[in-house]
Amino acid sequence: MNHDLVIIGAGPGGYIAAIRAAQLGLNVACIEKERMLGGTCLRVGCIPSKALLESSELYREAEHTFKDRGINVGDLELDLAKMLSQKDRTVKTMGGGIDSLFKKNKITRYSGHATITAPGKVVVDDGNEQTELDAKNILIATGSEPSTLPGIELDGDKVGTSTEALAYDEVPKHLVVIGGGVIGLELGAVWNRLGAKVTVLEYLDRILPTTDTEIAKEAQKIFEKQGLEFQLGCRVTGVKVNKKTCDVEIADSKSIRCDRVLVAVGRRPNTENLGLENVGIEVDQRGFIPVNSHFETSAKGVYAIGDVIGGAMLAHKAEDEGVAFAEYLVTGYGHINYDTIPSVAYTNPEIAAVGKTEEQLKEAGIDYRKGSFPFLANGRARAMGQTEGRVKMLADAKTDRVLGVHILGPRAGDLIAECAVAMEFGASSEDIARCCHAHPTLAEAIKEAALAVDKRTLNF
Repeated sequence: MNHDLVIIGAGPGGYIAAIRAAQLGLNVACIEKERMLGGTCLRVGCIPSKALLESSELYREAEHTFKDRGINVGDLELDLAKMLSQKDRTVKTMGGGIDSLFKKNKITRYSGHATITAPGKVVVDDGNEQTELDAKNILIATGSEPSTLPGIELDGDKVGTSTEALAYDEVPKHLVVIGGGVIGLELGAVWNRLGAKVTVLEYLDRILPTTDTEIAKEAQKIFEKQGLEFQLGCRVTGVKVNKKTCDVEIADSKSIRCDRVLVAVGRRPNTENLGLENVGIEVDQRGFIPVNSHFETSAKGVYAIGDVIGGAMLAHKAEDEGVAFAEYLVTGYGHINYDTIPSVAYTNPEIAAVGKTEEQLKEAGIDYRKGSFPFLANGRARAMGQTEGRVKMLADAKTDRVLGVHILGPRAGDLIAECAVAMEFGASSEDIARCCHAHPTLAEAIKEAALAVDKRTLNF
């Protein structure tokens, strides 16, 4: 079979690249070894975790918040099986949606494992037969998988990754989360809300290592009030699995006994067994594929995007790279601005950011001004009963151009979009401050933070 473009992997980067390339007139094929399209994000990542986060938050609100608002729900009961079923239905529906998009855009799908055998040659093995494809161009978009630590053997049951933590058949009595990053905190929050004791172990002396320090410290205090326990600066050396329990071993400290362990220590690229050596591509020490600014690898006609090339391992980053790649391939121009890619932790409250942290600006020697506004002083947040957190804005001291925005608070993941758009257009804090924001809305906190950069907040 001959194709203009063969894409290996149908995750957010791969399937979006396929759609955009097809829109631009290319004959596109996409290879995916999993039955469902959508990659880790849809199957066992972003979507199912958000479904559980939403359901568990509703359960927590019904348990603790509704009575304060005069809503009596009677005897509250958790039906975990039904909650998990709703999550699975969400995933299935969205997976079917991608199938429909492939048909709509006339993208050929191949099921099986892909191997690059020579320049312009890809073999698909579905377990029964092999199909050789001829490709003018090849795009690698195979994503990533959870990492583990030396001394920890994943058994897919008591000791598992985020994949297993999305489908526990009962609420753990005590869940130990190894890793204080976004994935560990999100899934730790799910099971904490549903009744589990959750202990988060982090090697560093802080949680959320890529988050602005001030925001991360405030978030930790909030999570502790919600019941999460943290042990920072501890090195996990192993996990011993007993008949019904696990012992998490920590250097220079007592081991912790629990009934489940979630290993959330980051992700590693899926670059093995792709046949990269057949076209002379060498991965770096961490397994990532080196590319230039146009996503070209060292092999002519072979490109890579998403988690396999490093950087922020985010679905929307891979999607934007997929679009930029396809447009460059067809038109000779494709753009992505890595300084305006937002990130979100879907905890409660949410944590969202775009641009530089305060620490990064200090390290770079950039003179900046800072504005901050608490949700405690926001009318809509008061009405919602969600007043924890703040909006923090960082702007260049000379030009006033917004360099970074960090939000800890209700619906921060939605609010950050305004800031990303503003930064993409090179806005100053004054530009944002001068834009009328509807009242009462959470977005007013962004305007007030912009005003705070110039020390002229109106409501605090």
